[in-house]
Amino acid sequence: MEKWFNVGKIVNTHGIKGEVRVISKTDFPEERYKAGNKLFLFMKNENEPIELTVKHHRTHKNFNLLIFEGLENINLVEKFRDGILKVPESQLSELEEDEFYFHEIIGCQVFLTSGEVLGKISEILTPGANDVWVVKGKDGKEVLIPYIADVVKKVDVKEKTVIIEPMEGLLS
Repeated sequence: MEKWFNVGKIVNTHGIKGEVRVISKTDFPEERYKAGNKLFLFMKNENEPIELTVKHHRTHKNFNLLIFEGLENINLVEKFRDGILKVPESQLSELEEDEFYFHEIIGCQVFLTSGEVLGKISEILTPGANDVWVVKGKDGKEVLIPYIADVVKKVDVKEKTVIIEPMEGLLS
């Protein structure tokens, strides 16, 4: 059975030329939404996903705007609202060393180099220069960990563990 990964949710249309507004959940939007790429739309009351081919992609404010081939009219895409865009596992590309997909990192247990458990990664933020991992501690408190070599010392996605060496002031 094929495993599927969310890349975004269609939240609305944009204009009249068939553009849809997507809240992206993908790690690599520039690559994932490239013209010619296939995405699969899962709708709440449909059994089978709808295969879509990206014709055009651009960003506007905090959204990714997509036009799909053959669907260049608002009337054809209005029904896609609230649909989830996914890709099959077979479409995930190989990553460079020290690159990870979000789904590989979220849920990892974070340890300090001393062996102390900090918590679990619950979310990944992408503010700019580097990703920031949100670690939820046992007490429910969140700690923000920058994904930089000075802090993140080891990532083992198979064991779902991360070892960090916090910089001064990071945990206070």
